Amino acid sequence: MVLRHQPCVLKRQVKRPDLKPHDRAILAAASRVLRKRRWPSLFVRPETVLRWHRSLVARRWTCPRRQGRPPTQGEVRQLMIRLAEDNPTWGYRRIQGELKHLGIAIAPSTAWSILRSEGIDPAPRRSGLSWREFLNRQAAGIIACDFLTVDTVFLRRFYAFFFIEIATRRVHLAGVTSNPDASWVTQQARNLVSTWEAFPFRFLIRDRDVKYVAAFDEVFRSEGLRIVRTPIKAPLANAFAERFVGTLRREWLDRILIFGRGDLESTLRVYVEHYNCHRPHRALDMEPPAPPNPPSPVDDSSGRVLRRDVLGGLIHEYERERAA
Repeated sequence: MVLRHQPCVLKRQVKRPDLKPHDRAILAAASRVLRKRRWPSLFVRPETVLRWHRSLVARRWTCPRRQGRPPTQGEVRQLMIRLAEDNPTWGYRRIQGELKHLGIAIAPSTAWSILRSEGIDPAPRRSGLSWREFLNRQAAGIIACDFLTVDTVFLRRFYAFFFIEIATRRVHLAGVTSNPDASWVTQQARNLVSTWEAFPFRFLIRDRDVKYVAAFDEVFRSEGLRIVRTPIKAPLANAFAERFVGTLRREWLDRILIFGRGDLESTLRVYVEHYNCHRPHRALDMEPPAPPNPPSPVDDSSGRVLRRDVLGGLIHEYERERAA
């Protein structure tokens, strides 16, 4: 009884036993000796024994793997990648012909497989305009606007009106008020347009708030802009403005208390300056929208790293001390 109970305990602990080749041989031979009524004493099924035999036969008659073509040299691979990047309209056959003129013999299938392994698309796809390139070019002429609501310690609500350039992510704070009526919003639009001699945008993205009256749109239409209204209850259609509001709340607004309009306006302008001049952006290759100084070389390790506190130490800015 003890000997029978011990395998039951092991079966609960080991889901699948690890059998060696000699274990399989012994169990296969035992299955031939045991009578059919004794087969339940084995922990393998007849199908398993047959599968062992099939795999043994397959290994016995499998031919040894032959060596294929030698791998292409690294210099040739780099040269192919260079030719593909320099010439977007060249396909793998054109690159193969160019390599032949340079004294490098390579098969067309090898050229195709190398370009594919490097993630280089065929020539028709590389020669066309990608969606990312198309959107980046269109973004240069788009500006968006939105409101940011802030509740003070005394439960008074203020509205901050801002514009954001889609291409550079630069933010322009228009103003702060407790009553953003149509006349006030229109005046902020005039103030923004007056800061440029020639307004460098073609589209304005805004929501369907009633504060954006016809006079507001006319300010931008007179500069040649087209007004693009977002769909109803679709904040993602104005994603860049919404992202700025979310960043502002996470990094600053949700961590302090605002006491009044003057406090809000002064601290908001400080944060916008930090956002434009220092905060890195992933879409801009980790550069700020409007850096005040040229960036330091990456490998420049001379000079001390200085810290500057912003908004009472809530945000820190770091820069390397420049030589006098």
